[in-house]
Amino acid sequence: MTAQTPAGRAPRQSPEEFRALYRSLRDSAAGRGDGRGALETLTPRTVLAAAAEVRIGRTVTMAAPIETRPGPDNPQPAAHRLTGPPEDGAHAHGLHFATDHFGMNVHGDADSHLDALCHVVYDGTLHGGVPAATVTPTGATALGVELARDGIVGRGVLLDIPRLRGVPWLEPGDHVTAEDLRAAERAQRVRVGEGDLLFVRVGHRRRRTESGPWDAARTRAGLHPDAVRFAAERRIAALGGDGNNDTAPSPTEGVAFPVHVLAVHALGLHLLDYLQFEDLVPVCEQHGRWSFLCVVAPLRLPRATGSPVNPIAIL
Repeated sequence: MTAQTPAGRAPRQSPEEFRALYRSLRDSAAGRGDGRGALETLTPRTVLAAAAEVRIGRTVTMAAPIETRPGPDNPQPAAHRLTGPPEDGAHAHGLHFATDHFGMNVHGDADSHLDALCHVVYDGTLHGGVPAATVTPTGATALGVELARDGIVGRGVLLDIPRLRGVPWLEPGDHVTAEDLRAAERAQRVRVGEGDLLFVRVGHRRRRTESGPWDAARTRAGLHPDAVRFAAERRIAALGGDGNNDTAPSPTEGVAFPVHVLAVHALGLHLLDYLQFEDLVPVCEQHGRWSFLCVVAPLRLPRATGSPVNPIAIL
């Protein structure tokens, strides 16, 4: 029997249930031939179809500002300093340039970022059975963020789960189930299809803005692992959320990040973590549309396991 969580929560998963789900999803993705995982569903045809989503010419960011101050969810904030012009006032005459230096922990719990397919190591391998030894101290020699160097461009679909439930946000520890995703489709009159970029709002950013940051590594709302079946059935190209995508604490015994394992490792999905949809939601509501052209352009970072990212919705 599957153990039940408290009322209103999705069921917990045993290790055996997780393994069965992992094998099923892995097998469903087997045979993808171009080495890009789920990005193979993005074709010239799907891009052209996505371009038809542009009707009002409005562009909206889905990224949060990069954090430079430490907080309970961001003990290693990005470092930013100006490296020019000189501080001694010598720039008062002639030509000078203002310049910057940035440094950041890409895979933290505050900044918007993309996870490459080499980010998740499970049972000694990466997605598609690529040996984990390809991730070295000097970088990943396979499945790095360079796979997305030409951009991830397609039809984006935003499913708003707090809107579905009539709440401002999901509380930390709550789960989004596959049935939640289907119900949001019906409520928003939109359907997720093959090659789409699926974005799932749990309200993490709104809660953080209104209530203050908390230790999101310990407790946060996210997807239930069984919701990844939905992604597999619809053959989406990428998956993003305004939290980590994974719920904390994990509903799966012995696996801290089951959604990352299922999405990245089993299905070959690039994940986008800690986005923000608070700018996009009112535009979607105003126009009664929850689909749009979406452009995701990660930095060209050789051998990197991820990249800061600023996805743009174009309506």
